[in-house]
Amino acid sequence: ITLSHPQVRTYIRQKLAQAIQEEFGSVDVIAGVATAGIPQGVLVAQELGLPFIYVRAKAKEHGTGSLIEGEVVEGQRVMVIEDLISTGKSSLQAVEALRNAGLSVAGLAAIFTYGFEKADENFAEAKCRYITLSNYPALIDYAAEHSIIAKSDMELLGKWRLNPAEWGQNQVLDSES
Repeated sequence: ITLSHPQVRTYIRQKLAQAIQEEFGSVDVIAGVATAGIPQGVLVAQELGLPFIYVRAKAKEHGTGSLIEGEVVEGQRVMVIEDLISTGKSSLQAVEALRNAGLSVAGLAAIFTYGFEKADENFAEAKCRYITLSNYPALIDYAAEHSIIAKSDMELLGKWRLNPAEWGQNQVLDSES
């Protein structure tokens, strides 16, 4: 929905570009993760005046059958852009594809993360540093401070973040009681 709002879109584009420059220095190319990372990546590439490529979730079944769309030059330092990180699985598949194509992945920048432990573990295992503009705890704090959610709901939302699968099972069991 952020793409539908020019002021929000501009803010995200500028903040991602600034964070990349501050945290990773110069890069040669921006890569978006299909699908939601593509428009964000294009915006960041435009802001930084850099080339853009994107990485598909799976190879095309026709043509070259490639995972990566755009001009790839071996040895380029690439910054990966994603909209959201949950476990990091799709993001890290893109990182692996870029590395396999001979690119040097500087890191990954995303708009938001839930802050799941599994994501931190996955990124550490892949030796890929990542940054985000915001995260789940900040979102919940903001929502509570601005009366978007009741402060009493914060504990429930915190439990969800610690273990969403178990939380969902417990909610089903509680409603059946």
